[in-house]
Amino acid sequence: MSIVYINIDQAIETHRLTVQVSGGGLLSVIDAGKLESVLAHIQNDDYYPSFVDKLTHLVFSANKFHCFSDGNKRISISLGAQFLLLNGYVFITSRFIQEMENISYHVAAGKIDKDFLKEIITSIIYEPGYPEDLKLKIYDAIKDDVNP
Repeated sequence: MSIVYINIDQAIETHRLTVQVSGGGLLSVIDAGKLESVLAHIQNDDYYPSFVDKLTHLVFSANKFHCFSDGNKRISISLGAQFLLLNGYVFITSRFIQEMENISYHVAAGKIDKDFLKEIITSIIYEPGYPEDLKLKIYDAIKDDVNP
């Protein structure tokens, strides 16, 4: 099955719609080149061989690279959801959005690195719920933010 990718114009439009629907914020693009690079790099199967690898890099990079002046955590979720939908993962998109609303904050804060994010995304896509060991690992990573 061939993978459907998001282009830079779609990503910028997704950002506009995400900010508009989610309560507002600034719409300016800080660095479209970084985002365009991410969108191109996930198409390289040598670096990102699986769908989960591609999705993880997209979400992580959109979150951390601050390509927009506002809404970077939100756009990481929206682009991830859009990538899922474009590639037939309709059945899991709602759960992805729901789970990533909490996870994206901790990615931005540096509590969840890219490898750990891949574990979480893999679980969201392929398991009906987080296994207990992953729940504990997530709690361990974010406990200082949860119980200051």
